[in-house]
Amino acid sequence: MNPILAFFSLLALVSAGPTQYFREEFGDGDAWKSRWVESKHISGYGKFIHTSGKFYGDAEKDKGLQTSEDARFYAISASFDSFSNKDKTLVVQFTVKHEQNIDCGGGYVKLFPSVLKQEDMHGDSEYNIMFGPDICGPGTKKVHVIFNYKGKNFLINKDIRCKDDKFSHLYTLIVRPDNTYEVKIDNNKVESGSLEDDWDFLPPKKIKDPDAKKPDDWDERAKIDDPEDTKPEDWDQPEYITDPDAKKPEDWDEEMDGEWEPPVIQNPAYTGEWKPRQIDNPSYKGKWIHPEIDNPEYTPDPNLYFYENFGVIGLDLWQVKSGTIFDNFLITDDEKFAEEFGNETWGATKVRNVSS
Repeated sequence: MNPILAFFSLLALVSAGPTQYFREEFGDGDAWKSRWVESKHISGYGKFIHTSGKFYGDAEKDKGLQTSEDARFYAISASFDSFSNKDKTLVVQFTVKHEQNIDCGGGYVKLFPSVLKQEDMHGDSEYNIMFGPDICGPGTKKVHVIFNYKGKNFLINKDIRCKDDKFSHLYTLIVRPDNTYEVKIDNNKVESGSLEDDWDFLPPKKIKDPDAKKPDDWDERAKIDDPEDTKPEDWDQPEYITDPDAKKPEDWDEEMDGEWEPPVIQNPAYTGEWKPRQIDNPSYKGKWIHPEIDNPEYTPDPNLYFYENFGVIGLDLWQVKSGTIFDNFLITDDEKFAEEFGNETWGATKVRNVSS
């Protein structure tokens, strides 16, 4: 290539900056209603309102969509130009503020393919990725990271704890084309790893050899009874004996009270059940470990991270106590830009201390 053309091509790539597939800060009043579509799949979905809530760092910048009705399902979504993350990093980021001290309810988002009929979005609508916090009582306070792979949803095998206070928090999911991922809360890494290792997308690489079995003479007993140890002749003593100091009361009337029997007491000579002492087993071979072989059903997939089509982001939730505010949505291909965006939005207005 001509050096001058190559230079300008590189310059164009650098100046193009990060790709922002979707960005929503709710900073233009009621215009959000033209971008977000409420599902009509069932009647009685809860309503979202545009507000910064009871407390905030900035009355305007902290406005987002807030759940407003208790014990309701919520279903709303926004579309964007469809894209594929083939050979690209995918970053999904948004803020959640449970200012109601949520007891049970979702705070996650779902990313759908563009074929989703938004007016009919519901809990069983097929999605690509589900990500974000979920709280229900003291037992469930987790960050969901769920991927759809070949038509089936797979949950992460790790437990990622979410924030459960009433302040605003930034949640970020990064999926890279090398099949690795990272989860951040408030721009701090809380989990990372391999898609193959941390989800059960694929069969295991190794399986137990079906033709192998433990030899009949394999001895797993580390200790055995000492064959030379014998029970002492005077060992067998009763646990209870008649109290030798007991005397029949002088006023005992056998006709009225029946035959007198002396009480029993714990026998001080009783030593319990005799057991031979234990010695090291000379035939001990250790615990038998079932040998493994390569799993013939396992095939690596370098495209675990890959989705052909993203086109809709949605909030598909159930909340017992309403009041959660969602804001600062971003879908991009640039990790650094997402971090900066988080600092400029959530980071600039976050509330650390409040009395309410």
